[in-house]
Amino acid sequence: MGERFAMVVFHDAEDLVDAAGLGLLDVAIARGTAFAQLPVEPIVQRANGFQRRHLGSHYCEEFDESHGKAMVVRDALGAALPAAGVGCAFARASLELLCERADERRANAHEGDTETRPMPFDADSLTEDYELGLAVAECGGACRFVRARGEDGRLIATRALFPARLETVVRQKTRWIHGIALQGWDRVAWTRSPLEIWMRGRDRRGPLTALVLSLGYVLLVLTAVLWGARAAGLAPLLAVSPLIEALLVANLAAFAWRAAWRLAFTASVHGLSEGLRAVLRIPLANRVAILAGRAIGWDKTPHESRSMNEGLRTGAAQIGIAGSAPRLAYPSGGLPARLSVGNSRPSARNRTGSDAGKGLAAS
Repeated sequence: MGERFAMVVFHDAEDLVDAAGLGLLDVAIARGTAFAQLPVEPIVQRANGFQRRHLGSHYCEEFDESHGKAMVVRDALGAALPAAGVGCAFARASLELLCERADERRANAHEGDTETRPMPFDADSLTEDYELGLAVAECGGACRFVRARGEDGRLIATRALFPARLETVVRQKTRWIHGIALQGWDRVAWTRSPLEIWMRGRDRRGPLTALVLSLGYVLLVLTAVLWGARAAGLAPLLAVSPLIEALLVANLAAFAWRAAWRLAFTASVHGLSEGLRAVLRIPLANRVAILAGRAIGWDKTPHESRSMNEGLRTGAAQIGIAGSAPRLAYPSGGLPARLSVGNSRPSARNRTGSDAGKGLAAS
């Protein structure tokens, strides 16, 4: 064929690709972006029993908040963006530059088979997609988080069923924590930029979060035991100082604030009922975070990609599968006639890449 493609788009085989997603990525890369990321929207699961239902659905609040707040802020501040590994595109030139840098490092270290073509990422990494986005930024490439809505008001995103078995969920979260927080500390290291130091510190807080959560639940159990002993007359009443009271009130207020934002971001994508469930799932999400603390090797986490009817039951209408109204009435890869990016609602005259590009505003 002899054609050089302008970009490489990453998806998993089980992803549900939005009809307008490819057009948005194409416009972003055409405007000089080296790496563009679309939001990821986990699908609410309604089958498989209570625990598996909520294990598979707890990804909703995590991605809704991360891709509705954290990634938007990083994009606005010009910070490096980690790739999600799906729903993202890399300019061909940026991948070629990463290959050249990898070749130079290998030559300087006098290691490896010089006849093997270098790769833009290290196959031994537990979170190679995360590192790839940061590597593009380190090479000076522009990164964009492209968050837009179609004329029907729904988010243009990559959708997928996430794992719903406890052991699979824990294995996946363990790989994320170890790859980003521990292996990433060694492989990606830190930078001199205060902004990047802050962002990478946030990315790598997983082990500390698990430790604090563990201590918190131990303290909760001990408090319940002491209350029981006090009620039975086996322990004296302990006086609580004003400082401890203030700390307890401050912690309760901080938890309520956190829960309110989790509800708000989840409700903005999946509806109010799912937002309320997201708050009730906080102990379940904490349990997963605590368990995700063992050493592992790289693995590809299996997603819940059985029959859609078996896994969803709510819905064809929810994700636009056969038998429902179409998600977008546009050809695959085209852009909707109206897009909402950030707070603006620009209009495109047609669905071609050039005119539709007017619908992509700077974040």
